[in-house]
Amino acid sequence: MKLEVVLPILIPLTAGALSLALWRSVRLQRLLGVLATGLLLAAGIWLMRSTVEQGFLVVEMGSWPAPYSIVFVSDVLSAIMVLLTGIIGLAIAIYSLASTPTGHEKFGYYPLMHLLLAGVAGAFLTGDIFNLFVWFEVMLLASFALLTLGGERAQMEGAIKYVTLNLFSSALFLSAVGLLYGMVGTLNMADIAQKVNSLEDPGMITVVSLMFMISFGIKAAAFPLFFWLPASYHTPQVAVSALFAGLLTKVGVYALYRVFTLMFTQDIGYTHNILLWAAALTMLTGVLGAAAQFEFRRILSFHIVSQIGYMLLGLALLSPLALVGGVFYIMHHIIVKTNLFLVSGITYRLMGSYELKNLGGFYRQRPYLAILFLIPALSLAGIPPLSGFFAKFIVVRASLESSEYLIAAIALVVGLLTLYSMIKIWAEVFWKQVPDHVTDGGGLNSGLQTRHTLAYYAPVIGLATCTLIIGLYGQPIYSLAEMAAHQLMNPQLYIDAVLGGQAK
Repeated sequence: MKLEVVLPILIPLTAGALSLALWRSVRLQRLLGVLATGLLLAAGIWLMRSTVEQGFLVVEMGSWPAPYSIVFVSDVLSAIMVLLTGIIGLAIAIYSLASTPTGHEKFGYYPLMHLLLAGVAGAFLTGDIFNLFVWFEVMLLASFALLTLGGERAQMEGAIKYVTLNLFSSALFLSAVGLLYGMVGTLNMADIAQKVNSLEDPGMITVVSLMFMISFGIKAAAFPLFFWLPASYHTPQVAVSALFAGLLTKVGVYALYRVFTLMFTQDIGYTHNILLWAAALTMLTGVLGAAAQFEFRRILSFHIVSQIGYMLLGLALLSPLALVGGVFYIMHHIIVKTNLFLVSGITYRLMGSYELKNLGGFYRQRPYLAILFLIPALSLAGIPPLSGFFAKFIVVRASLESSEYLIAAIALVVGLLTLYSMIKIWAEVFWKQVPDHVTDGGGLNSGLQTRHTLAYYAPVIGLATCTLIIGLYGQPIYSLAEMAAHQLMNPQLYIDAVLGGQAK
């Protein structure tokens, strides 16, 4: 067995079980949280190295050959996503040491965090469409519980919207799986990819593909069913918001990339044209929503929606360069968006509010925090030489090469409006004076406890460093995205790796 393929799932599952066994000791749960996510990161690095060297890694469970067994498959895209999961998991575990209330820790915060990470890793590595549904449900269970920890009114309202639409998405997903199985008689994604092309009713396959598109589009927070995200992501503890912002919607995006490059490539002119306009409208509605907000985390939540549009654009264009841009954008955005939420948590800890009108003075009194904000903020807006510039540049160039000039123009305008939102946060939170109605006792002068400073700032500094590395030394990152795009553009490589001699 290729252990590196299953370790990213086994580590958080084991850590979650141990955390439950250690429920009486919050201190040991915290230590285990950092240790386990560190091991998850190490496993992600191992998986990445092995996958880059071998191209594909396949594990067949129970010694049954594919397509009869449950398989886990790692290609370059899967390995990238697992590695990013390890990076974000470790950052959140460290940040949680300072930011998560003890009451939340006693009621299962760490077991739920590990369960969520296991669900994310499982979704990235499964080669079975039904088990993709299972891992989605693992994530939904863990994320709903994390969203409601604390039981505050705003959390309950956000959680109801979150779980209602996601349950609808899950029901649609399961229905699509059932219909697909009835047509092809298999759940293995590589085997499905072989058999759909020989079906006598291609129109029915297109209908089923649209069901998957809607289901995954909801989970990715794509237009028009994205409203659950800005209604819920600003309500839980900031470490939970950051974890959701970095990973959850990207699982939906990953699923779209997987099925619409591997399984549903029969009617590209129809399905990918829908994806193209969904991408454009997702970009526009998200950024306009952000421009209208004056609460730190709500602005960032709407920008998650906006940036998802760029990722969908790479898939919709379905050219080698576009897929490179889409994968590069996913890597950049996971790091940047998580970091911005973590910065918002520090400002909240210092001044007790996420409302921009109640914040101010950070540039003068904490200039290092201002710099740590500017790095991901300017990267999100696409300012060179940061990672977001290259991600946007590749996607826009791919749009121009595909003669999609209107879409390219929309992407550029959305970039400018993103810069406007980041400038708005900068002006209100960092540049202006501390508002007169904010008292020193609950404001900036209260500071952080010394023992919390490292836990707050280490993840932010680490993620900001990743953003700089992606921007200033982007060639290795581009090469990884290029390898992933090559595999996505050539689905027969995936089919041959999974089915071996049974591939037609």
